[in-house]
Amino acid sequence: QVQLVESGGASVQAGGSLRLSCTASGYTYSMGYMGWFRQAPGKEREGVAAISTGRSSTLTSDSVKGRFTISQDNAKNTVYLQMNSLKPEDTGMYYCAAGHIFSLVTYGYSYWGQGTQVTVSS
Repeated sequence: QVQLVESGGASVQAGGSLRLSCTASGYTYSMGYMGWFRQAPGKEREGVAAISTGRSSTLTSDSVKGRFTISQDNAKNTVYLQMNSLKPEDTGMYYCAAGHIFSLVTYGYSYWGQGTQVTVSS
């Protein structure tokens, strides 16, 4: 059974930083793709960043490029999202996902974590 567990969400002021973590179990971590998505109230879930676990290639959405960085620790089956220069519009529930399509679209991912809340105040 695949399980993804996120952590690291918090309330911060604009300009601050957070690092989210997602640890995967029951998943062939090295043969797939991991992604971070977020969803604000009343909005659709959007892809933020993705990483190819075997090659460490990455994708980053234009909305966070230059501020957010995705990385991984293969030995720990863990993917991270370093978020810097946070803005109020970054507020939302952040989800970790695992799948077999290297993309920032939700249909590319089959497994999802429960999410971790990020709130950025101005």
